[in-house]
Parts: sequence; structure tokens; C-alpha cells
Amino acid sequence: MVREITPNDIWILLEGLKWTVLLSAIAFAGGGVVGLLIALLRTSPSKILCTISYLYIELFQGTPLLMQLFVIYYGVALVGLDVNAWVAAAIGLTAHASAFLGEIWRGGIEAVPRGQTEAARALGLSYRHRMFDIVLPQAFRISLPATVGFLVGLIKGTSLVAIVGFTELTRAGQIISNNTFQPLIVFGLVGAMYFALCWPLSVLSGHLEKRMSTGA
Repeated sequence: MVREITPNDIWILLEGLKWTVLLSAIAFAGGGVVGLLIALLRTSPSKILCTISYLYIELFQGTPLLMQLFVIYYGVALVGLDVNAWVAAAIGLTAHASAFLGEIWRGGIEAVPRGQTEAARALGLSYRHRMFDIVLPQAFRISLPATVGFLVGLIKGTSLVAIVGFTELTRAGQIISNNTFQPLIVFGLVGAMYFALCWPLSVLSGHLEKRMSTGA
């Protein structure tokens, strides 16, 4: 039976929005840490480390995020581990983000003029100081538009975690739609909330890209 959307329904959507933001933040932060390691391994002179990181990136970029969430949520049970929906969603999105951020930042590292690295090496700077004091600050600046653009995709990607039972914004919308039988209005509100999150970031990414292209 069709019923009106109540303030309590709106509150449920806002709760879902809160979990979407929190999950995106955790995945982006965790993915950033692991992604930095992947980027360093990808640019390492060691062929073994470079190959391992390459295979990691290919695995997570070459398979659907939905499948990765399924494997983490259901697959680990086969080895006797009990993983709830929250942990599975966080791990799956973090691994997904790390592969993409690692490749984005790898491109940024390789875009830094090689002469700067050679000059730092000639000055006797260690690998750590060369990377963290000279190369990475420039690489992050170069990669910033793509990084922000990926964050937009990551926020939208959180909608897939509803498949493992995690109640974020999309799942909250499904629940309310089933209770009110007004899917057009409910998912219109859900879409508006996603737009409110993603549009400012998309504008920021475009602005940063223009600044980078003009050298400002």
C-alpha cells in the first residue's frame, strides 16, 4: 500500500548518507596508505617488487568491485573467518581504492622530471629523502585532479556494498522504497544526496585540472 514519506524516512536516508561518507573516508584513507606503498613498489628498481605491485593493480582493476566484495564477504568464511558486512565493505573498498590510487600516483611519480632525481642523487641524498622530500610532493600535486576525480567514483561505488547487507545510502533508499512503494520519489532523494556529495568534488577536480594545464 502506498504511503507518504515521513520525516522518519528522511532521517533514515540521512543515516545512510552518514555511513556512505564514513565508508568513503575510511576506504580513501586506507587506500591512500596502501596505494602509496603500491606506487613506490611500481617505481622501484627491483623487478620482483615492481611485478608484484603490477599484478596487484591488475587484479583489482581488472575485476568488478562487486565480485571483490562477494569474495571478501563470502569467500573468507571458507577458511573459517567470520567477517561482518561493515568489515567486508571497508576491506573491499580499501583494496579497490589502493589499486587505483597506486596507479594514479605511480603516473605522478614518473611525471616528475628525471633530472631532479638525478640531481638529488648527485647531492648524496638517500632514497627516502629523494622520494619524500623531492619527488612525492610534486607527484601528489600532479596527481591531485585525478585523485579527487577518483574519490567521486569511490563515493558512488559505495552503493555496491548494499549487496553484502551493509546499510548505506542506497540500501536505506531500497528499504524506504519497499515500505512506501514510491521508488521514484525515494530514489530521486537518494540521487540528490549523491549529487550533493559528488558535484562539488567534480567541480574541484575540473578546477584543479585547468590550473595544472595552465601551470598556475
